[in-house]
Amino acid sequence: MDARTLPPVIRLGDDDTVLIARIGLPPGTPVMEGVAVRDRRVPPGHKVAVRAHAVGDAIRRYGQIIGFATEVIQPGDWVHTHNCAMGDFAKDYGWGVDAKPTALITPAATFQGFRRADGRAATRNYIGIVTSVNCSAHVAELIADAFKKNPFTGTDPLADFPNVDGVVALTHKTGCGMTMGEPLKLLRRTLAGFARHVNFSHVIAIGLGCEVNQLGPMLEEQRLAGRLRNMDIQEMGGTRKTVEAGIAFVREVLAEANQAVRETIPASELTIALQCGGSDGYSGITANPALGVASDLLVRHGGTVILSETPETYGAEHLLTRRAVSREVGEKLVGLMRWWEEYTEREGAEMNANPSPGNKAGGLTTILEKSLGAMAKAGSTNLVEVYRYAEPVTAKGFVFMDTPGYDPVAATGQVAGGANLVCFTTGRGSVFGCKPAPSIKLATNSAMYERMSEDMDINCGGIVTGEESVAECGQRIFELILRVASGERTMSEAYDFGGAEFAPWTLGATM
Repeated sequence: MDARTLPPVIRLGDDDTVLIARIGLPPGTPVMEGVAVRDRRVPPGHKVAVRAHAVGDAIRRYGQIIGFATEVIQPGDWVHTHNCAMGDFAKDYGWGVDAKPTALITPAATFQGFRRADGRAATRNYIGIVTSVNCSAHVAELIADAFKKNPFTGTDPLADFPNVDGVVALTHKTGCGMTMGEPLKLLRRTLAGFARHVNFSHVIAIGLGCEVNQLGPMLEEQRLAGRLRNMDIQEMGGTRKTVEAGIAFVREVLAEANQAVRETIPASELTIALQCGGSDGYSGITANPALGVASDLLVRHGGTVILSETPETYGAEHLLTRRAVSREVGEKLVGLMRWWEEYTEREGAEMNANPSPGNKAGGLTTILEKSLGAMAKAGSTNLVEVYRYAEPVTAKGFVFMDTPGYDPVAATGQVAGGANLVCFTTGRGSVFGCKPAPSIKLATNSAMYERMSEDMDINCGGIVTGEESVAECGQRIFELILRVASGERTMSEAYDFGGAEFAPWTLGATM
């Protein structure tokens, strides 16, 4: 289709009361028969009213309520935060009414991955260093730095180990001065998820020795005792001795780690973390639904996709409960929403605070609108299970994990749960990685893609300009998933993203 013949606006639902600006719309631009933009320019990706709204009337996009008019809105008006706000409305959870059998594709697609001794399939082959507390962070980084390639001299300590992707230190800002109970359990569950992650061949755990999150109890509680090397800086005799011992351990296991060889593995053994960050008004039109197509393809090949970011599902959860395989699964999701309502109220916040300034500048007005676009990443298959943050994901198909909306924290939980690859959509231009899982970046619009092409892996903006369909773009994403799982490097990997982005969810008071 010639982009010059496309209409200036996009309609997403037959009963929508707003349309989306494909391009900037100056006053006087016709948007449909009898309706033209009135006295304010509508920016690209933003909304223009095509029906009159009285104060309190529902505003609809995707055929769903995204907010309510806070002032009289005339056809042709720009609709955004100045005249649209959140409000309560009844939701029909319709437990499982839209659930249907998933038709599996045979023969299943395959990728070239690493088969571990316990039978699990890896997409990367790293050696990992996890830290019990922030006090051991620098020591862990010194160990990892000893195995990094020098960009000035070209010296590469891993040159003789081509099957090892690197040595990664996963550091964080907590582990002591924290409350016991759920905050400590959550941190330990997250660290354990990375310690046993399939993309690590070997792992060291580094502690200080006097922290709340003691290594010994953590390893016992998480059933990691005997499965990894652990060192306390105080017991080892200080920084130098611990770093030397850590480096010696890595050198000791490098040859064994390098014996891993890629082999043909069915796509059913892929678990994909679905993420979005720096979203804009095009996210729910291009990259998110295209990723939804790829998600459906992976599920139909027997694989698993993890949707998360509970605050960014808020207000649209009733569309997922209708796809739940059982009322029990649907009620788990609704229970998370009630917890978040109580949590934000207790913290003096509100759920609608989630859209960031960048989201709003890109055209998103309320959390309802953001949620409807965000959940498109999960496609259309059944919701088969709901997990706590960083809980091991064992189900096949589309699952949900409870996480905050902040993408580094959310992705950390998903990868701790077992995701061996991340797909990340962005409209404003988020740069992100999440070692040991490779991260694929999907741009929602061509302007940002062209501006940040060195950070983006796929441009989904052609959907807006008519160059390809959502289904065609989704197929491209699925094919790239298989190539990346087989070893093709992503843009974030080229910049060595993924260690500093490790961000466990912090609950409770800092003492």
